[in-house]
Formats: sequence, C-alpha cells, structure tokens
Amino acid sequence: MKRFEIVPNFSEGRRQDVIDALCRCYQDQTDAMLLDYEFDADHNRCVLTAVGTAEALIEATLAACRIALREIDLNHHKGGHPRMGALDVLPFLPLEDATMEDAIAAARALGHRLWDELRIPVYFYEEASLGQKRLLPEIRKGNFEGLREAVKMDASRRPDVGGPDLHETFGATVIGARKPLVAFNVYLRSLDMDIAKAIAKAVRESSGGLRNVRAIAIDTTAQGSVQVSMNLVDVDQTPIYRAYEFVVAEAAHYGVSVSHAEVVGLVPLSGMLAVAERSLRLKGFHAEQVLEVRLAREGRA
Repeated sequence: MKRFEIVPNFSEGRRQDVIDALCRCYQDQTDAMLLDYEFDADHNRCVLTAVGTAEALIEATLAACRIALREIDLNHHKGGHPRMGALDVLPFLPLEDATMEDAIAAARALGHRLWDELRIPVYFYEEASLGQKRLLPEIRKGNFEGLREAVKMDASRRPDVGGPDLHETFGATVIGARKPLVAFNVYLRSLDMDIAKAIAKAVRESSGGLRNVRAIAIDTTAQGSVQVSMNLVDVDQTPIYRAYEFVVAEAAHYGVSVSHAEVVGLVPLSGMLAVAERSLRLKGFHAEQVLEVRLAREGRA
C-alpha cells in the first residue's frame, strides 16, 4: 500500500471552529492520519500535515474543501501570508515505496476532482507541472485579487484545470508533488517592516541569496516583532542553520537581533540532526547514533 504525505495550507488562522472542522476531515478518514496542524492569526492561515493512501487523502481533502467553500470567502480574507485560494496550496510527498511519479498522479487526480465535483479551478506546480516546471510564487503572483484580474487578460495565467475565471469566493488552488521542505520563521526584535523585507530579499535565492530558500517578510508587530518567513526547499543542500545564521548576520547589519525562530509543521530528522551537529560541533556524528533511529531500524529488521 503506497502512502504519501500532504501539507494542505488553508486560508484560515483565526476561527478555531473552522480549523477544527478542517482537521476532522483528515482524522475521520480511514487509511489517513492527521499528524500535525498549526495556525497563525497574523498569517491568517493553517497548515495541516497528513499521511495516508492517495485515495484516502483525496477524499479527505474534498471533504475539507466543501467546508472551505462554505466558510472561507477570500473577498473578506485579510492576512500577512500570500494566498490565492481558500485551500491555497497542497503538495503530495511520496513516502516509503511510493515514487515521485505516484505523487504526480495523485496530485493530478485531486486537481481534476476538485474541478469536476466542486468547480474549484486548479494549477499544478513543482513536479506535477504540465509542461515546464512551475513554482508556487510565480503562479500565485498578485494574490487572489491580482490573479482574478490577470486571468481575464493573460491566457498564460489561467488555471490548468477549470476556469478560466477563479471561483468567486474560493479563488483557485495549487496542487503539486515535491520533496519535503521546511517552513522556517525567524522573528526580529524590531517593528520595522522595511528591515524584515530587506533581510528576506537578501536571503532568498531569487534575489541572489541562499540556494533553495524562498523568503518573505510578515508583519507580526501585534506580537512585538516582525518576521522573516522562509521555505527551505532542500535542507540537505541548504541546512536550516545556514538560513538562520544568514538572517542573524543580516539583522546585525541593521542593528537588530533575533528573538526566536520556529518550525511550522513537521521537519525531516536529517534537518534537525544537521542543526545539532553544527551547534554542538560534533565530529563524525551520524543518524545511527540516535536511539529512536536505531530502534526503528531494528524493528524493521
């Protein structure tokens, strides 16, 4: 039985009853399991992590999107995180014996069912792209409001499935297949959004910063800080500690310090082991020295 991880991002981070209802769609599905969920009022977004078979995850997501259609109206949605859909983005990540080709097939199956059953337009990204590989930021450029107008004038901006217009209240969603990434946020002891924007620009790959890093600045001044929000799309190539140290150094340039950082959702063990090795200056350390890793391996023997 092939299994996948999915990370659906819904544009709701303030109403606990709606978030709970979205989570139950994955908790109630046979052959699927909700591993984690996190939400943030400033981002106005919740990020779920679920694992299961493609069929179970697709059914759970369809159920969640029925709730999102009823409860989330992007015409009235405000938050710090970019968004173009009530279900903004959902990647499939292959686990164990599943291949990337399996993940692509699952992503496209979900995309077609979202349109056929709920009339939600869909874009495909990363490995599931139709034709040339497309990245999330280029698809979502302009957010819901800008994309809603762009599809009327530019055929290249129209959805891959459905449309050509976005759904009136839901917008459109982006479904993909990819390797694991780490959502990593660093908070600055500052209320200056210009500084956060400058640091985000410096660290992200598209502006000449670190490879495999995407970054934006988020206004979290209600919490007494501003945030550099990053997606680390390959922590084996660009470790978490490297992104953190880069932000710390850039912040110091502006006379600002870092208050704390956070990981949103789940993180690969290899990513955290690299942080431990760096922080403790361990020499020759490897995953087999972690008790739980060894026990898991022995249990599979």
